[in-house]
Amino acid sequence: MHRNILLGLLLVSAISIHTDCNKSKTEDPVTPPVVSGPSISYWITKSDQTALLQKQTAALSFNETTGANSVEVDSTQTFQTVDGFGYSLTGGSAFLLNRLPTADKASILQELFGTGENSIAVSYLRISIGASDLDAQVFSYDDLPAGQTDVNLTQFSLSKDTVDLIPLLQQILAINPAIKILGSPWSPPVWMKDNGSSVGGSLLPQYYDTYAKYFVKYVQAMKSKGITIHAITPQNEPLHPGNNPSMLMQAAQQKDFIKNNLGPAFQAAGITTKIIVYDHNCDRPDYPIEILNDAAARAFVDGSAFHLYAGDVSALSTVHNAYPDKNVYFTEQWTGANEAFSGNLKWHLKNVIIGTMRNWSKIALEWNLANDPAYNPHTPGGCTECKGALTVGATVTRNVSYYIIGHASKFVPPGSVRISSTQVGDLATVAFLTPQGKKVLIVENDGNIDATVRIKYKNQFATTSLAAGAVGTYVW
Repeated sequence: MHRNILLGLLLVSAISIHTDCNKSKTEDPVTPPVVSGPSISYWITKSDQTALLQKQTAALSFNETTGANSVEVDSTQTFQTVDGFGYSLTGGSAFLLNRLPTADKASILQELFGTGENSIAVSYLRISIGASDLDAQVFSYDDLPAGQTDVNLTQFSLSKDTVDLIPLLQQILAINPAIKILGSPWSPPVWMKDNGSSVGGSLLPQYYDTYAKYFVKYVQAMKSKGITIHAITPQNEPLHPGNNPSMLMQAAQQKDFIKNNLGPAFQAAGITTKIIVYDHNCDRPDYPIEILNDAAARAFVDGSAFHLYAGDVSALSTVHNAYPDKNVYFTEQWTGANEAFSGNLKWHLKNVIIGTMRNWSKIALEWNLANDPAYNPHTPGGCTECKGALTVGATVTRNVSYYIIGHASKFVPPGSVRISSTQVGDLATVAFLTPQGKKVLIVENDGNIDATVRIKYKNQFATTSLAAGAVGTYVW
């Protein structure tokens, strides 16, 4: 009997233990760990200027597992390598910046070209070979009294540029020795032209060889000042002969000049400066294609440059698709004195930054870096409404172009590679993989209402919002 009681007690105990174990599993389930992806840092500029390249404090990370209508970033799909973002450093810009108080000038140059927290890290500059229309006066590097010529270029001199442009470039290079510089002429010396004027006219065939040597002397003279010219274009806006200075240069003329004179002259002098053709609007992709169709000219050509005062930015892809082994570049777009911040922010981000990059460009440059409050200096007949990224007066004002470029230059260093990003609804996008392995996504809300932005990366999702007309740069 004692044996039966003992067995019964053991049985009850076993049942109790089994029941308690089941009860414990029901009341205290094991919660699976939440896997959170990388956090995202992001900067916003709003069309009403309440946020200007402003870093956001609200947390954003890839912590969702689903998301409809997402902007998908795919770093396994790669496209062109980026050379940089920046401006044209005109003679007028250099003049104004050089007249700032020493401490103010040093501060603004660090802000523009440095890599600190408060800098926008401009990495590419375009300068004029001789005067552009945003210099105070017209000049070349071999100006002579009427009726004289100098076929041996014995009078060649950079003297006009040694006052402001060259000293400023030297200071910029001290801050960023790797910055790339593109040179473009608005006009050759007038004695080389068929109309003897700084406005319009064409290069006389008998001076093709002399003008090629002029480019050689320019590159060599700048090098002697410690300034490497990364690339040149033979003529700024060759189909716009009405500016001061300017020159008409048809595609057939540019083709012959490059293949018979400029290319061989660079080769003979051991110059590695790239030759980039065209440098004008997107409505004439036939111009660079005509040059590239000539095998002898093509051998000397690195690529083609574009502006967007006419045509569609897809012209860059038209030329890229015709000659995928040649580069494309976007070298100029201005913002105007009478244009709204909001309209310029939207249009330039969509076209100049996102549009050019999605169409294979290696660079995106806005036009003038700086002007004074009256939009000076400029030549007689030059642009009277070109608004710089900076207005330099009693104080320095940052204008819309500063933020247009800053949303890319600050986050996408040279050597970054464009990667795939989808476009959803009114959201225009472009994405990059930096040399440091960071992913950078630029988004412009082209719509008239605030938009939800869902970012997808490696099957994880992050959700935020972007105001109508605003732009955001997202980095992880």
